Amino acid sequence: MNPSTSAAARPSPLARIFKSVAAVEPHEMRAVVLSMLFGLLLFGSYSVVKPVRDTMGTVWGAAHLNDLFTGTLIGCLLTAPLYSALAARVKLSTFLPWVYVVIGASVLVFYAVFVSGRVPDKWTAAVFYVWVSTFNMLILSVFWTFMADTFSRTQAKRLFGFVAAGITVGGIVGPMIATVLARAVGNYNLMLIAAVGFVLTAIVVRLLVREKERMLAAGVEAQHTTLEHRLGSANPFAGFSLLLRSPYLLLLSLFLLLMSWISTVVYVELSDLIQHAFHNTAVRTQAYALIDLTVNSIAVFLQLFGTGRLIARFGVTSGLMLNPVIMVIAFLALAFSPILLVLAAIQVVRRAAEYAVAKPSREMLFTVVDQESRYKAKNIIDTVVYRFGDVSAAWISDAILPHGLGALAVLGAVISAVWFPVAWVLGRRYESARGTDATRQPGDAPRAAQPAS
Repeated sequence: MNPSTSAAARPSPLARIFKSVAAVEPHEMRAVVLSMLFGLLLFGSYSVVKPVRDTMGTVWGAAHLNDLFTGTLIGCLLTAPLYSALAARVKLSTFLPWVYVVIGASVLVFYAVFVSGRVPDKWTAAVFYVWVSTFNMLILSVFWTFMADTFSRTQAKRLFGFVAAGITVGGIVGPMIATVLARAVGNYNLMLIAAVGFVLTAIVVRLLVREKERMLAAGVEAQHTTLEHRLGSANPFAGFSLLLRSPYLLLLSLFLLLMSWISTVVYVELSDLIQHAFHNTAVRTQAYALIDLTVNSIAVFLQLFGTGRLIARFGVTSGLMLNPVIMVIAFLALAFSPILLVLAAIQVVRRAAEYAVAKPSREMLFTVVDQESRYKAKNIIDTVVYRFGDVSAAWISDAILPHGLGALAVLGAVISAVWFPVAWVLGRRYESARGTDATRQPGDAPRAAQPAS
């Protein structure tokens, strides 16, 4: 054997590490590294601007947070049709990077408005809060849509946990940057850092688009879809119609709705307990930060070393059912012992399991739907359905909270009990899906890709 040929075929040390940790094949290396960098820059940039958003929320006060949540739902309802219409008019390879360029530009516009001080602070703060909360859901939806449109079903089981670690690391690095630089550069100047981060994200997306094209040209395993075309119907409400016509996607929506209800119930309970336990706002911030740091540390470890193995061993259905099982037990424990230590532990376990296992498992469900549903219907599910869950759960929790945390815990246990069979049915539907489209019913013709003009 020619020594030079043997050396060329030998994987690099980095490739061997990726192979041993997450079963990443050599031909997948570039796509996986770019995907992790994509997630890191994306969520890191959002995490830098998030403290500015939360500060704007305090201008209105906690009593008006439900109003801001409702405004965010309205923002999602307005943004989703616009997103769908643009995806049908611009080919995906151009459209995807520009999503993040536009987000970065919008942050710069708000920066200019805040610095000028010409608009009443209260209303500017509300619009900014609503917009950041709206695009938070949009950018993550586009991220996971692109992942499901890059990696095949079998690749997703191995790689999605590893890819999700990039987002988690961004969730650690972003707040660190904001914490270190907030006093040095000022609150508003953090927005400039975030804007640059979103532009860098767009560049990485463009590189990943080219990498997907390279994988397809090389004939290696990947999601066999092209990004060089516009996406289906120009009807801005196509995402809603695709969702309503598919039992699979409706079931997925119900799963996400129940998940968002659980998240909001826990958030309301935790907020109430922390408010009564600590009178000093700085100590409250430290308590939240400690929970976040613990969650992210556990999650990134599991994502790097455990998610792929767990899903390969127990399947996607088990990954979907993990959180409902945890939360039924957790809420019953909380009903009998509604104290901060118990709830903080529940929040850590719930969010770590969600980020490391449940979230990657849920995103794998979209690898078996057609491309138009993947981009349009998924966006409706990730933004409108999720935010509707936030809003409805917040109002319900506010109505129940005066009756005590025990009553709220019982509500959470009931929701979790319903969530469990929904997760099981959804997982079984995914596992039994054949081909690449679980949204089409038997006998339906494949949807033709619309060529770019």
